[in-house]
Amino acid sequence: MDHITSKMLMYGDMPKDSILMELSDICTNLREGTQSRDVLVTRIYKQIKRLLVVATDYAFDKNLWHNYLTFLLITDENPFSITCEKVGASEGSINELVKKDFQEYMYLFHYDFSWIEQALGIDCFSRISNYKAIQKPELMYNRNVSEKVRKLSDQLETAQNADEFFGYVTDFYKAYGVGMFGLNKAFRIKSLEDGVEFIPINNMDKVMLDDLIGYEIQKKKLVDNTRAFVEGKKANNVLLFGDSGTGKSTSIKAIVNQFYDDGLRMIEIYKHQFKDLSTVISEIKNRNYRFIIYMDDLSFEEFEIEYKFLKAVIEGGVETKPENVLIYATSNRRHLIKETWKDRDDVETDNGIHRSDTIEEKLSLVNRFGVTISYSKPTQKEYFHIVVELAKKAGIKMSEDNLRAEANKWELSHGGISGRTAQQFINYVKGMEEMEA
Repeated sequence: MDHITSKMLMYGDMPKDSILMELSDICTNLREGTQSRDVLVTRIYKQIKRLLVVATDYAFDKNLWHNYLTFLLITDENPFSITCEKVGASEGSINELVKKDFQEYMYLFHYDFSWIEQALGIDCFSRISNYKAIQKPELMYNRNVSEKVRKLSDQLETAQNADEFFGYVTDFYKAYGVGMFGLNKAFRIKSLEDGVEFIPINNMDKVMLDDLIGYEIQKKKLVDNTRAFVEGKKANNVLLFGDSGTGKSTSIKAIVNQFYDDGLRMIEIYKHQFKDLSTVISEIKNRNYRFIIYMDDLSFEEFEIEYKFLKAVIEGGVETKPENVLIYATSNRRHLIKETWKDRDDVETDNGIHRSDTIEEKLSLVNRFGVTISYSKPTQKEYFHIVVELAKKAGIKMSEDNLRAEANKWELSHGGISGRTAQQFINYVKGMEEMEA
């Protein structure tokens, strides 16, 4: 393993403090006898512990060493892997150079740690090569990433040569991509002094559009626009507006789940981060994914100026918004910006036209969304329909008449009629039935 990464062209640029590089350095020190046994054992245990932390985060199992190496391969964003994402490998000289890297990876996959264990009187490498993970709730790890890593790891174990290894890895890049954008559906951002950091949202709700009862016209508009977007056709920014609890945010999460395999990803940005919008776009514009920049509960008070950043991005500003980016926003306000009577002071009395360019600029922001979809509060009849359908999905045994009667009592004391109220009522009923079982 000594200095193995120095033989790699595309995949050898790893941080010196990475687990692989640290273990490589330990092997060198052991062979050369430059450190004592106690020091080397302590260093090895530290790296094994780090490996176990990664394994816990992603629920790795069986051969943790293979899982770890696979994780490195599918998160290494280099010129080759990025070129391959969502399109696969093309013909070219670079392929033969990369295969030499993969030959070294195969060597690492089948590395025999027994000489280290014998020299130092330890068995930790044998244990991580045949590991049985403790089952844990999904919320404790990123299942989406875990399943992909373990599946590819099993395939790479069977590769007979660098050509097969190359095929498995590049097929993965084509199917899912590479790095954080390849593995995760949704992200938040963290502002840094020199840019932004993308933070994966682990285990986003698995909700699908069929789980949202009613609103068929609204869902169809959203699906049609998003399908055009992921297919590379013309599509519009979307504003979903209407009453609270009607399913606006749920619809957007569902649309991301529906089109994830088609390369759709979501980046959630809060109002105070709008100043970073141009930076975010510059980071994603050259990736082979389609990105929805999601803004939840979007609205502006009269004194807020963040809308200017949003407007500049939508309109293009100095740099045209790339074709792989759309903005989807939800709001309880149809016009996004709260207009006060003070704003109306400079209206012409004879024709009612705003003189203030600032106010006109604010009120015109909604027009920058090509598609606007209204989510109104359900009627009493629609509310009961939602309750009944959700009850069927949840396997609740209560009769429809009793459901309606209890749902009516519930909404009177829990915020009124809405899809969210209906879901909360169903959660309550389901919990009561499970306690009585």
